Amino acid sequence: MKTVIAGAIGECVHVAGVINFLRLAEQAGWRTVFLGPANSTEAIIEAARREKADLVGVSYRLTPETGERLLGEFAEAADELREQGVRFAFGGTPPVACRAASLGFFETVFDGNESSDTVLAYLRGQSPDAASEVNFPQTAVERILWKKPFPILRHHYGQPSMGATLEGIRRIADARALDVISLGIDQDAQANFFHPERQNPRQKGAGGVPVRSAQDYRALYEASRRGNYPLLRTYSGTDDFIRLAEMYRETINIAWCAIPIFWFNQMDGRGPWGLAESIREHQLVMRWYGENNIPVELNEPHHWGMRDAPDVIFVVSAFLSAYNAKAFGVRDYIAQMMFNSPPGTSDAMDLAKMLAIKALIEPLEDENFRIWRQTRTGLLSYPLEENAARAHLAASIYLQMALKPHILHIVGHTEAHHAATAEDIIAASQMARKVIDNALGGQPDLTGDPSIQERVSELIREAQHTLEAIRGLAPATCTDPLLDPQNLAKAVQIGILDAPHLKNNPFARGIIQTRIVGGACLATDSAGNPLSESKRIHQLLQEIT
Repeated sequence: MKTVIAGAIGECVHVAGVINFLRLAEQAGWRTVFLGPANSTEAIIEAARREKADLVGVSYRLTPETGERLLGEFAEAADELREQGVRFAFGGTPPVACRAASLGFFETVFDGNESSDTVLAYLRGQSPDAASEVNFPQTAVERILWKKPFPILRHHYGQPSMGATLEGIRRIADARALDVISLGIDQDAQANFFHPERQNPRQKGAGGVPVRSAQDYRALYEASRRGNYPLLRTYSGTDDFIRLAEMYRETINIAWCAIPIFWFNQMDGRGPWGLAESIREHQLVMRWYGENNIPVELNEPHHWGMRDAPDVIFVVSAFLSAYNAKAFGVRDYIAQMMFNSPPGTSDAMDLAKMLAIKALIEPLEDENFRIWRQTRTGLLSYPLEENAARAHLAASIYLQMALKPHILHIVGHTEAHHAATAEDIIAASQMARKVIDNALGGQPDLTGDPSIQERVSELIREAQHTLEAIRGLAPATCTDPLLDPQNLAKAVQIGILDAPHLKNNPFARGIIQTRIVGGACLATDSAGNPLSESKRIHQLLQEIT
């Protein structure tokens, strides 16, 4: 095991940064020795020899002029150790760090602007100044494992022109703000990429970047080959799913697929397929990604939540997503958990909903099916006022950290006003990183609240009623009712799976009523009284028989 020693030099007594550096070193597998404050040059060198140190960390946070003199003397005295292979790192305020760097003695210099995961990467052997693709894992799972215990960071990005989007990707990559850039492409590209005759020039750039060729995707990927070499991913489209998947793999080395079960079709007006047909198409594209060992995210639950469906349907759809992914050969499944959806949900009930999902899907895991948790802030929950939005971003992410996510999907604080620019994304990333540092530094266990655990148990019981009702719709000849496209479509058509926003939808019932009660989104009767899932389904089935 390698050894690192660290402490403050001279009269400096500020050691909080030293402690944090050594804490990260322990996570990276180092044996650590804390030298404390106000060390003389001789004391540090003696400790380095005594402990057979591989790395020596020196800190100074006082007057730059004094620091420069002290560090110059230290460099001269410690040069023999450096020639013997001992490495030296410095940490301090930006003015002192600037002078330390000018000495040319320290292997790396930290000025406090670095994120914890950047420091951790250095301690694992990567130079903070490294700018090579080999230094940054280029698959989602490898990146998750490499960055642990920090979640990898993702944000949606796409401007209405190729030029602006290319420049923005370069800026995001150079800032090392994200691990994954989710390309937001315009609706015409999602639906009509291979059908130029169906494209509408007036809609170019509506909702994202107007990619129109494989070369456009290659250009976007090339723009990301700098900085921390972020991964790219994008929508799975609303038509020609397999053709798009093949192109994404070839052009942007797609990090993972994101696709729903019940959406992106005629029911929500975003695709040409009918409900049952689109379910089958989505299952086929899951299988393709599974066969090609590319992770799959089913972004299903939040589509229900954003349409004010009750929490239990949110939970059921999350289980159906994981269940279908496993059945169709997905090996690495990304379980998306969108908080604040609907926006009126309380923190406690939001967390309970996600814990219920976690409890239901984790038994599906085995050696051939791994689950990676991805959390995000609800898109519709942001206030318009910027300071309030910044506070909401931080508060929501802190709550999400209770789930120990592997992927944190940052939803920028500007989304209520405009689609995030590169500058917005960099700022949101900086806020998220600080929140993550705080949480990993010792977040209290938010999951043990008795009211939260009571709600988790209730949601699990309620979800079982819904799943049994879906199973009960299928004929005896049906092999698995939870996988059968016709049966799943029927569950929507008769209202077992329902949401208020589906009213007057030709593919759905749209009769369910919901309201926020005690912070939870519940189904209610016509008088606004909470309705248990068993009673709701019983009444529903009586109506249709």
